[in-house]
Amino acid sequence: MINVAVVGMGYWGPNLVRNLLILRDVRVSTLCDSDIKRAETVRQRFCPSARVTNNYKEIAEDPNIMAVVIATPIRSHFELGKAFLMAGKNVLLEKPLAQTKEECQALIDLAKTHRLVLMVGHIFEFNIVVQKIKQYLDDGLLGKLFYVYSQRVNLGRIQNDVNALWSFAPHDVSILNYWLASSPLRVTARGFSFLTQNIEDVVFITLEYPNGISAHLHLGWLDPRKVRLMTLVGSKKMLVYDDVTQDDKIKIYDKGIVQLDEFIHSPSSFAEFQFKIRSGDVTIPTIQFGEPLQTECQHFIDCIQKKCDPLADGENGLRVVKVLEAAEQSLKQSGRPVDL
Repeated sequence: MINVAVVGMGYWGPNLVRNLLILRDVRVSTLCDSDIKRAETVRQRFCPSARVTNNYKEIAEDPNIMAVVIATPIRSHFELGKAFLMAGKNVLLEKPLAQTKEECQALIDLAKTHRLVLMVGHIFEFNIVVQKIKQYLDDGLLGKLFYVYSQRVNLGRIQNDVNALWSFAPHDVSILNYWLASSPLRVTARGFSFLTQNIEDVVFITLEYPNGISAHLHLGWLDPRKVRLMTLVGSKKMLVYDDVTQDDKIKIYDKGIVQLDEFIHSPSSFAEFQFKIRSGDVTIPTIQFGEPLQTECQHFIDCIQKKCDPLADGENGLRVVKVLEAAEQSLKQSGRPVDL
């Protein structure tokens, strides 16, 4: 039985508690939050046998706790991660891993020194739909991938400690790095502050990946609709991934532009002399969707038991934070491109 402590009972922490309790060989022994009443509320709802505390050092000093899951504000990630790794605890940190690449590297080095599991909560890498799209790309279903554009917007949750870049972009960057098996070469970002001075509510990012693949991200919490949409445009087919819908999360469009020499008939106009639009069927694959968070938590426990590196390990988290830092630099320089 692996005793797990969960630190942070705010927006995401209770979801982690709920999914950890489902797993075999796992006991959620301790809940921690600076607001002990909030921790007590979660304890009463999900795990009455757990103890509550507002002092994370009690967890670090408890020899019976083998793993800690951290769902606190970004500014505390490094301090907490460092404390628990130094205390010999395996650590799952919610995204992003830390605020700087130097902090990420320090956590990675600590985990290696103490031979512990360090994992970052890039939940979409455990999403069966995202994994299916990765398979399509690797199999060449879309042909040569030209570009990707993503919308990750909604009205709220308004934040005053981080901007929309650090709140939303870790998801898209981790997905893109996973799909393309690489990191971007250059980043450009522009943002706008409407509600709170110097905190960008809306951010637009362009990422330039190897092989001429580009990605454009629209991120923000000041939009009339909740949209989680990613569109992939390839030379053979195009794909739309809608994470909000229940049934048709993937639509594959047999559409594209073909060169004239692929047609037998003669062109009817000068435009058709060079290119012609091809339009075919729309396919909606059937996917048995599970809860990615449960899969992520199970993977963390499996890695502890098997003493292996997780899919979303510290190096994975470091690569994402490098992109976020470059985007932040571009943001502060009014969209000046930053090379990685």
